[in-house]
Amino acid sequence: MADHIGQRIAARRRARRMTQADLARASHVSLPMIKGCERGVRSPGPSTLEAIASALGVDASRLDPAYVGTGRRVHAALPAISAALAGYEIAMDPPLRPLAELRDDITSAVEWRLAARYGLIAAQAPQLLRDALAHLHSASAAHREEAAHLVVAAARAADAAAYKYGAHDLSARLIDVMRWAAGHAEDAVLNASVAYVRAETFLATGAHRAGHLMLERALDACSSPNTARSSAALGALHMRTAVVAARAGSADAAHNHLNEARTLAEGLPDGIYLGTAFGPSNVRIHEVAVSVSLGGDHIGRALEIARTWSPGEEVPAERRSGFCIEVARAQLWSGSPSEAFKSLKEARRHAPQHVREHPWAREDIETLRRLRRSDASLTSYAEWIGAV
Repeated sequence: MADHIGQRIAARRRARRMTQADLARASHVSLPMIKGCERGVRSPGPSTLEAIASALGVDASRLDPAYVGTGRRVHAALPAISAALAGYEIAMDPPLRPLAELRDDITSAVEWRLAARYGLIAAQAPQLLRDALAHLHSASAAHREEAAHLVVAAARAADAAAYKYGAHDLSARLIDVMRWAAGHAEDAVLNASVAYVRAETFLATGAHRAGHLMLERALDACSSPNTARSSAALGALHMRTAVVAARAGSADAAHNHLNEARTLAEGLPDGIYLGTAFGPSNVRIHEVAVSVSLGGDHIGRALEIARTWSPGEEVPAERRSGFCIEVARAQLWSGSPSEAFKSLKEARRHAPQHVREHPWAREDIETLRRLRRSDASLTSYAEWIGAV
């Protein structure tokens, strides 16, 4: 039995048929650190442990039972993120890093967001925000648009951690910063991207009709797309509008927006466009989300898709995890608890931090446990997710 962290890392790595070099690349941790951890001569810090655990598809507590959890680290960082936003409209201190370095660091933060690595984001977000804002305030006309994009990307990364961990007031402030920064760039596509994120505010509060109206207005303000980037931004906005319309009970509107997104995805490869995943696979994932949001007779469509298709590695881990959570809910509602539990385990494999903070995942595990209290593996999962 593995009795130290390194042995657990090595056992998980071998079970996934990964070399040490594979794990180093997937986790963005140096190969010497991976080798040292596995030999027991180096001890990973919290952020390194989380990065390795995420690459292995497990929660960090599975590698180190004494680990206190990502949640504590994120909540500890929230006041610093909030402080970084104070007086965001005012030029204050100069940035600590040059623009090229900031660009690379924010690119890493975007990758962490898409991989649901919230602990890593929370640790870096305060200074990323300060530096991005400082660059925007001091930018020349030639660099103002890029600086505005960097502020939006940094705020969006921070928002992912704030939103997932229930800090919805801070999330709303971060979205205000995104909207303000977007106003400094003459880029309609960036405005569409910010509208996509702003929908979180309405989803968090259950104000689905208001959110649907806001998104419709954002779509009306969009120009006809003429590049892959603009097509993807408009398509992503249609995908999110479809989900919000479904939550508002507007089935016709939801399906109309899905069809628009599907048309825009034709000929576009699945990929990341301005920080948002879009393409044919992402549209199909949203079709499942729409079906589950509408409920009732629509659930069958979600189950039909899940029987014959699942997203591949071209889709970010957080979105693959979300697909599995949506499918699990459809399976549970249709009377297939065993299949629902399989889907929730698959969701955890893709993005454990995302699953652990997802309210639907916790609700469904609570329901499954009431149905099958004698299942030890289900009890273990419920303890991990905080449902007991």
